[in-house]
Amino acid sequence: MATQHHSSALPAPAVSAAYPMAKPGYGKRTAPGQQPRTRDDFALLPIRERYVAGFVDHLPDGAAMSVKQLAKQLPLYGQQAISTALKTLSVAGHLRRVRCAVGAGDETRWVFRTFWSRTAHDNEWWTTYLATENATRATAPASPDLAAPAEPPALTAVPPQRTPPQPADTEPSQLARETPSAPPTRDTPPAGHTGPSPAYLALARLGRDDIRLGLSADDCTTLEPLAAQWLDRGVTTDYLTNALKAGLPAQIDSPTGLLRRRLIDKLPPQLPTTESTPADTPNPTRRLLVECTDCGRPGPPEALPDGLCRPCHQTHSTQGNTASPDATQIAAVKAHMANLRTLLKPV
Repeated sequence: MATQHHSSALPAPAVSAAYPMAKPGYGKRTAPGQQPRTRDDFALLPIRERYVAGFVDHLPDGAAMSVKQLAKQLPLYGQQAISTALKTLSVAGHLRRVRCAVGAGDETRWVFRTFWSRTAHDNEWWTTYLATENATRATAPASPDLAAPAEPPALTAVPPQRTPPQPADTEPSQLARETPSAPPTRDTPPAGHTGPSPAYLALARLGRDDIRLGLSADDCTTLEPLAAQWLDRGVTTDYLTNALKAGLPAQIDSPTGLLRRRLIDKLPPQLPTTESTPADTPNPTRRLLVECTDCGRPGPPEALPDGLCRPCHQTHSTQGNTASPDATQIAAVKAHMANLRTLLKPV
């Protein structure tokens, strides 16, 4: 427990308008359940901790909470002093540093946040709150902090089409029969045309990558079914072209025959299809990992009481509970020092 200091604390500096904000999803997060701000906030903390706490309390959500950035804004203390003050604030129940996974699938990444509470809370409150935060994030479809704002689709101005004047006695059906259809042009694809397949395009590009593998349009059409079997087995077009171009001889007399042989002999194996996950399968809960305020070691909330890991907690407890030496120990030290001075005197 922190002891009350009757000396007046230094007033916290005003937050600069240019104070750096953290990346989206990082930085300060204000915890709920706080009492209104008063002049007696942090009155039980030492002067340095009151100074740092008053500054952090006025920072907006999303502000950078690194020791380096705080030290730049608090000129009275260096980075080491700021780090020690944050550790004391963590033990006093005002903050917790956490790591949490955001995203889905292969795009999952870790973000680092600092939860701040003006009102001090005990370990049980923080553990319950972080568990509630876990449940909230597990049911949320996506993180609103990391989701990029969707850009509105570009609007293309379409000029209004002028309808030619129709005679009053002309029926619409008769006008449609008399209107000649536009003749097809070279730029207009025929109806139902979907373009070349990926397998065809992969074969057609081989000649551009290596002139020895130049194929005609008929050759690409002939080899297209064999190349399509590769793509049906889950490989990409880059994998296909790299396998066909690897280890070519110095001279190729028949690129069509060589590629047909390779497409047949090097056909990749058929991998079993992955069973689809049932719709009623619950999503795995992503837990928040509390980070040790001193050394940064992650762990579950219940394993880091006061926001400190076991070694750092023992070190902090030892430093806080250091007993002053008694009179016997002081007398023994003085006697030892007097004996050393006697031995150092010249004979």
